[in-house]
Amino acid sequence: CTLIYAEPNVVTQLKSEETDGYEAVQLGFDEAKEKNTSRAEMGHFRKAKTTPKRKVVEFDFSTSEMDLGLGDTVGVDLFEEGDFVDVVGISKGKGFQGVVKRHGFAGVGGRTHGQHNRERAPGSLGPGSTPSRVFKGMKMAGRMGGDRVKVQNLKVVKIIPEKNLIVVSGSVPGHKGAYVILEK
Repeated sequence: CTLIYAEPNVVTQLKSEETDGYEAVQLGFDEAKEKNTSRAEMGHFRKAKTTPKRKVVEFDFSTSEMDLGLGDTVGVDLFEEGDFVDVVGISKGKGFQGVVKRHGFAGVGGRTHGQHNRERAPGSLGPGSTPSRVFKGMKMAGRMGGDRVKVQNLKVVKIIPEKNLIVVSGSVPGHKGAYVILEK
């Protein structure tokens, strides 16, 4: 199981069909210093009667579903034990990796018959003189990790409202202390 600290989020903006062309709720999370916040953002947070927030995310549920107003808080009471949630986060960065680790290649042949340094090599990259290039999307060595990842259908095992904790079964993307988005 994974413990997720879900501090109450503040409603910083309500998007409506008339003004924005779609319905959404913008939530702010985690206190930010005023000196690190732009003047435009400060005005945005003042309108919601809240302090500056570090992370601001839009959700596409309408206000009629929950009866929310500007400056209201949304906490762990949104979820119930037994619910299934999707968790979105940025996966751990692994830096520059070869094809064996990045794509699961087996290498070129074995160690015998004259092979001495081909065990973790990618092998052929395609035909020679006719295309005279490497096709786009070829699985090659490169930077791995650091991508936006969604882990779906994690069960909410327990909710501890007094400590703002949600316990989900399974692992969530990202390093310890990373921001994640829970989608119902």
